[in-house]
Amino acid sequence: MNPQLTVLAAEAVSTGEAVTFWIVGPVALAGALGMVFSRNAIHSALWLVLTMLGLGVFYFVQQAPFLGVVQIIVYTGAIMILFLFVLMLVGRESSDSVVETLRGQRQAAVVAGVAFAALVGAGIGRAVTGAPVEGLAEANQDGGNVVAIAKILFTDYLFAFELTSALLITAAVGAMVLAHVEKEPGERRTQRDLAAARYAGPRPQTLPGPGVFATSNAVDTPAMLPDGRVAEDSAATGVEMKPLPPAPDRVDDEASTQPPARFGWRA
Repeated sequence: MNPQLTVLAAEAVSTGEAVTFWIVGPVALAGALGMVFSRNAIHSALWLVLTMLGLGVFYFVQQAPFLGVVQIIVYTGAIMILFLFVLMLVGRESSDSVVETLRGQRQAAVVAGVAFAALVGAGIGRAVTGAPVEGLAEANQDGGNVVAIAKILFTDYLFAFELTSALLITAAVGAMVLAHVEKEPGERRTQRDLAAARYAGPRPQTLPGPGVFATSNAVDTPAMLPDGRVAEDSAATGVEMKPLPPAPDRVDDEASTQPPARFGWRA
């Protein structure tokens, strides 16, 4: 590729390209910083998706549709699937999914969606009107955008391309080494050991079931202790407990003649 044509294409920047750059550039930079400084792995992956989408918009603005499509489909699609595999391999606590740590994310999502729709509309309008770009036709005269990219990738930037390939392979091997845990034959716990550890504990018997010694046998109704207090371990965590009626001071004659309730049900 002729360097003079490249400089000519780089010097011709329209107002729309400049506006798009100053809008998408800070967004892509914020996504990169969020990916690095975020403590949650899921949030880091989402920040990386934002950065990759910003790069794809840059390619489309620079009249490189092939690079834009590859950036969105390959990197945002295939590479992010690899990140999801890593997240599933590492695992995360279930309590993180019920706590919303990003406040105002719905409002930010609406603003970002409107801004992205405006950028897409501007790009489509530019493509429909067919505004000429100086120097682009001369740079792609040998066979098109794809041929020019392949030629410069495997000639001028061959060393950088091979170095990037080696870096990706090294990262994949490093992830496998970090995820692999070597265990000795005696350290592996058998099914019998797991069952014994599951039933071992300070209690001599199983936990009281929900609804026992209560007015209902629902999961949101805790059990009552003999002294009238609520057994906190009798109900599932994360469920809002129903308030129990106060214990009566005396038993009516009619109620005393009925047989006692068993397993939380009245006979």
